[in-house]
Amino acid sequence: MTSGPFLASSAVLERLSLYGRLTRLHRPIGTLLLLWPTYWALWIASNGLPDASSIVIFGVGTLLMRSAGCAVNDWADRDFDRHVARTKDRPLTSGAIQSREALAVAGALALAAAGLLYWLNNAARGLALVAVAVAVIYPFCKRFLPLPQAVLGIAFGMGIPMAFAAVQGSVPLMGWALFAANWFWTIAYDTEYAMADREDDLRIGIQTSAITFGRYDIYAVFGCYLVALALLGFVGYRQGYGLAWVVGLVAAAGIAVRHMAWIRNRDPAACLRAFHHNTWFGFAVFAGLVVQTWG
Repeated sequence: MTSGPFLASSAVLERLSLYGRLTRLHRPIGTLLLLWPTYWALWIASNGLPDASSIVIFGVGTLLMRSAGCAVNDWADRDFDRHVARTKDRPLTSGAIQSREALAVAGALALAAAGLLYWLNNAARGLALVAVAVAVIYPFCKRFLPLPQAVLGIAFGMGIPMAFAAVQGSVPLMGWALFAANWFWTIAYDTEYAMADREDDLRIGIQTSAITFGRYDIYAVFGCYLVALALLGFVGYRQGYGLAWVVGLVAAAGIAVRHMAWIRNRDPAACLRAFHHNTWFGFAVFAGLVVQTWG
């Protein structure tokens, strides 16, 4: 008599597990790469004293929108992913879930994120609409743009102006400088990611920064890290930050140098390792910022 409810419950859990894989809940690196720069902005905008509600709103919002973005990305790439060894077993590509389910999951998550806007001001809400538009456009950019990572950099940085707008009502020069720093950092780490898939991407005919940069890919990654760090240094200088901020940037620079050593032979596994390790770059900057503003 209990087998029916048990089987139904098991089926629901299995479906939720598939949705979790669709939205990459088992791989939090994407959420962290979005969250660190958003928290950089929140701490700088509030002079190191963000209120608890802002921390929670931006943290939950980042998780929801990253998850929704993954679902949209898999829907857009469903015909490409089956030809890439690393992505062919994704739930949508493998047929474990249907296209309409992926879109429904993305829509539900986006609506949940939209509910958080109630606690933000109009300036932040307006920027949130831009963020959603860019997130929807990005998955299709690799079909025609030679550098789709440039659009990803915008999508992954929208939490920065939103945080400044939520705290200060507008986005100052430092907010846009931080946005630019994150843009270059995003191109650096996503090029590392694209280097791992270069052969598959060439075969199926999509565009990535790794393909566009060609034999100069490693130099491009190094240059992007360098510009990102220089812009972060500029932000710290204009904010009057001292030793703790500098130590954070030096640690981040050391992490970037380590990545260059990993990707120098263009081994796919090493390139993916470097990509995932970028969370420590973001954390190093954040740790320096927190010590600087709380010290």
